[in-house]
Amino acid sequence: MPEGDSFGGVKPASDDDSDGRIWQRLKTMFFGRDHEPTLREQLEEAIAEHEEDSEDRGQPDNDGDLTAVERTMLRNLLHFSEHRVDDVMVTRSDIIAIEESASFAECVAAFAEHGHSRLPVYRDSLDSIIGMIHIKDIFAVLAEGRETPENLEAFIRQPRFVPQNMSVLALLDEMRRTRTHLAIVLDEYSGTEGLVTIEDLVEEIVGEIEDEHDDEPEEMFRQISPEMWEADARVELDDLAEALDAKLAEVDEDVDTLGGLAFVIAGQVPNIGQMLLHEASGWRLEIVEADDKRVFKIRLFPPVEADEDEDA
Repeated sequence: MPEGDSFGGVKPASDDDSDGRIWQRLKTMFFGRDHEPTLREQLEEAIAEHEEDSEDRGQPDNDGDLTAVERTMLRNLLHFSEHRVDDVMVTRSDIIAIEESASFAECVAAFAEHGHSRLPVYRDSLDSIIGMIHIKDIFAVLAEGRETPENLEAFIRQPRFVPQNMSVLALLDEMRRTRTHLAIVLDEYSGTEGLVTIEDLVEEIVGEIEDEHDDEPEEMFRQISPEMWEADARVELDDLAEALDAKLAEVDEDVDTLGGLAFVIAGQVPNIGQMLLHEASGWRLEIVEADDKRVFKIRLFPPVEADEDEDA
């Protein structure tokens, strides 16, 4: 879920959204509409006109009128149905889950360490998720002083399994009707792509929801010297392109993260210490932390100027 400035935790409309609305209104003014305006379009236009009038008057919102927070939430709601599940899900690499064979004590420790209320349970690998465990069921055993069971079988509940291209509106309705708060997202081969909680869906409307157990937002990349940056492999290429170099987002393959870019360049999971060259930008990527399955941390070095090459 994206971080950033907000109105009381609600994501503000982006500049692109504003530009799009202005262009749409100009096009309508000069060329007319090719269809009757939908209710969605009428509501968006009414909100935009109200905000322009308020800015022209230089006056705050009137009592009883829609506040800035309410208008932002309403805009998010108007576009809510345009999102798919894979737009809002927790990615596979960030899933916290436990094995079916884990002990009761290990399950308690996992809940205590990660602060989640539900944990997926898998057999052998994340591609074989067999259910989920709710912390309330575990806490009941501890609170009542009952003898701890030998395995977790009695606590495993059935989650929802949904395709990654499912509409978030359809999923929210399904989760509400079935009283399910966690869904496992499957790819086209029925492998685990990610997971979605009902909180993830609601946050698309009201903005980021944090409680006292949530960690401070982690820094995804930082400059550690004049010629060196260090980044989490999960950082979005678009974010790096905006902050460092637009060419970093130029990738032929369908990858969104720095770790994905490193994999594409190396043709496999790269090794620690390996130096990779992103030819489109000239930036070099040094693998700092990794294991056999994925990369965790990468250092970035900017392109070397031609005159520096000659001097060398």
